[in-house]
Amino acid sequence: MARGNTDKKKKGLKSYRTRHRPGKSPGKQVENLRANHQDISIRLNRFIAMSGICSRREADNLILKGLVTVNGEKVNQLGIQVKTGDKICVEGRRIYPEKKIYILLNKPKDYITTVKDPQGRKTVLDLINIPGKERIFPAGRLDRATTGVLLLTNDGDLSARLTHPRYQQKKIYHVFLDKAVTRADMQQILEGINLDGETVKADEVSYVDENDKTQVGMEIHSGKYHIVRKIFETLGYKIKRLDRVYFAGLTKKNLTRGRWRYLTPKEVSMLYRKIPGNKGFPEKHKGHR
Repeated sequence: MARGNTDKKKKGLKSYRTRHRPGKSPGKQVENLRANHQDISIRLNRFIAMSGICSRREADNLILKGLVTVNGEKVNQLGIQVKTGDKICVEGRRIYPEKKIYILLNKPKDYITTVKDPQGRKTVLDLINIPGKERIFPAGRLDRATTGVLLLTNDGDLSARLTHPRYQQKKIYHVFLDKAVTRADMQQILEGINLDGETVKADEVSYVDENDKTQVGMEIHSGKYHIVRKIFETLGYKIKRLDRVYFAGLTKKNLTRGRWRYLTPKEVSMLYRKIPGNKGFPEKHKGHR
């Protein structure tokens, strides 16, 4: 195995085969965010993010542009506290704190990671059938040909934190190539590849099967789009298949291609702990399916 630090304990790519129990249906654990929220005071940008339409940072922009009203009054200052029972409107449309939904999908090939496609192609939402009117969206992107772990949610704030390049969440890919990968090229990937004037490197890379050197596993933290494809194309390889097997602590173990499941409360809490300064899913906001 090629690696950046030989003293480092052998881990990371082991997550490729990590035991991971699939979530059971939460049943009675489902909590509605609208219930028991009338007396809770929260920041306006958080309320907007809880509605599922955007992240807190994007909500701040909407507020500054004067597109948000509270009980009929336009607001354009940040930091305002509101009650969850207040009438909050964005661009004239009332919004509500939605029941938070977190879904893990094992994405198949030829599906677009968008809510709608103007060309009429199949999207990942075509694979999801949930009760209720909650809107969900993919957290981050996988290109049409890439398969594997994909999170879908209506938690705009969490989605933004998990997918922004700044936070560099760990991802592991199983890469199928058109020819054997040399150890020299794997070492180069660890040391860094120059892409568009920026050096990008993997944390770990190894052969998935020593008898088939056209398959490698790669652990990387970069959040840039198409980063794995660009790395191998720069080195003269063509990717035949690309499968994401790990994202931010989530794996697709026991989840066949094209299938989905709800995250468990433990998994949701784990995702929130990955946000700097957050110790877990807030007690008041454990609503999920």
